[in-house]
Amino acid sequence: MRALSALPFKIGLTPASLVLIFTPMGEYKNARLDEVFAAVSDGTRRAILARLAQSDARVTELASAFPISLNSTSKHIRLLERAGLVTRSVRGRDHVLSLNAGPMEAASEWMEYYRGFWADGLAELEKFVINKRKADKRRSRQ
Repeated sequence: MRALSALPFKIGLTPASLVLIFTPMGEYKNARLDEVFAAVSDGTRRAILARLAQSDARVTELASAFPISLNSTSKHIRLLERAGLVTRSVRGRDHVLSLNAGPMEAASEWMEYYRGFWADGLAELEKFVINKRKADKRRSRQ
């Protein structure tokens, strides 16, 4: 990686020293969780997971269920494999895929932790709206 201080331009009248545009947040380093969320962010990949939740399937079986090429389906499958959500076993010429829902547990726990913040915030918003409506009705009667 090239040091920012070695850039061939100047800032103002002085040579550029170390200029930080982006400060990485080092406290969050859970790559597996990132991969799981990236994997489930696409509808095709969610549909593949839903299909594999029913039973194991060959890659060609899965590909035939989608209006995309075998190559595109394979790319989706590789991303699911990287996230640890799908495992592949080779039986002769067939590549059989299985669902591994284990990594989703960490994502579920992460979401559950934040659900409390949302629930509390929405409850407070509901209370505010109800009180505002009551106050508006009282004012309109006067």
